[in-house]
Amino acid sequence: MVGPNFDKCDIAIVGGGLAGGLAALALAAKRPDLDIRLVEPGQVGGNHVWSFFDSDIAKKDRWLVAPLVRYHWPRYDVRFPAHDRTLDMGYKSITGEALAEAVAAALPDGHIIADRAKHVAPDHLLLARGGRLSAKHVIDARGGGKFPTLDCGWQKFVGQALTITGGHGIEQPVVMDATVEQLDGYRFVYLLPFDAETLFVEDTYYSDDAALDEPLVRERIAAYAAAQGWQVTTTMREESGVLPVVVAGDFNRLWPASDRTARIGARAGMFHATTGYSLPHAVRTAAALPALVGRADLPGRLRARAAASWHRQRYYRMLDAMLFRAADPEARYRIFERFYRLSPRLIARFYAGRSTTADRLRLLAGKPPVPVSRALAALARLDWR
Repeated sequence: MVGPNFDKCDIAIVGGGLAGGLAALALAAKRPDLDIRLVEPGQVGGNHVWSFFDSDIAKKDRWLVAPLVRYHWPRYDVRFPAHDRTLDMGYKSITGEALAEAVAAALPDGHIIADRAKHVAPDHLLLARGGRLSAKHVIDARGGGKFPTLDCGWQKFVGQALTITGGHGIEQPVVMDATVEQLDGYRFVYLLPFDAETLFVEDTYYSDDAALDEPLVRERIAAYAAAQGWQVTTTMREESGVLPVVVAGDFNRLWPASDRTARIGARAGMFHATTGYSLPHAVRTAAALPALVGRADLPGRLRARAAASWHRQRYYRMLDAMLFRAADPEARYRIFERFYRLSPRLIARFYAGRSTTADRLRLLAGKPPVPVSRALAALARLDWR
């Protein structure tokens, strides 16, 4: 609760998820002169496991996430009906608990406000339990919701950390096991071996709708584990989510120029249009914030960064159009199967959102995995702003 002498600060970050938590860490580390508050009604970081490829994060920014990494593997696997592959590419995971611990250590006592913001403005916010917090800058990091202004497909998932008596035999992550039955669009299972007997199993769908039947997906996870012969004794944690896979949309509707409250994270449209993942964008923005807050017009600068990122991802939105509008749902896996036959460096740049012109041409070269007539029709109907 904000007290009588505690109602003003330099920076108020609203939302303690990935983007907000990383922003708080970066500002606390690089701008200790600033009074920073983080407003989050639940647990900072929530119940999440975020993973990323080493190549997703620029070397100059790795200082921010290195202390948060709880698991690290030198390579990962993919499995498709027509081929398997191991890629020698570092892969890391951080947890919500690690983020929460780091933020609690970085901010002074009382600077994490366990409350919900019921009103957010550029220079103040009102708290649900009463009180007003004024700030030189309010940064909105509350996530993006269901994105009603965008044309989207959806990546939805349920993940469980399972204790498997006798071990699971998985030595490194399986980023996509698409040998499973194709249901509700493109389906794959994602595996992270935390230790010899603990395995994170996530059942994921590239689906046309955002509806997630969690009990049904839990049954599919159990069936997958049984098919592997695993003896599951405990479910240690569970998380679920629905991420946008953007097909088309106008950035000016997502973040109107008239909205002068600074934004970061998914609320600013800062996520990979095809994967829905926001960690690389969250790290880049957080690492840039300490310099940005010392300049005029922080909201305008953050909006300009977000708009530039949105424009750069037009190519990925085009690929999403082919995935969701041209490919039959049960055949979508062929697009990813073909993708994972390409150069590891191309794959790495794709996930980092840094595909070169040559990469883009290579992705579209050869026999297309979707009917050409459908692809052209899908592209002709879309708004590419």
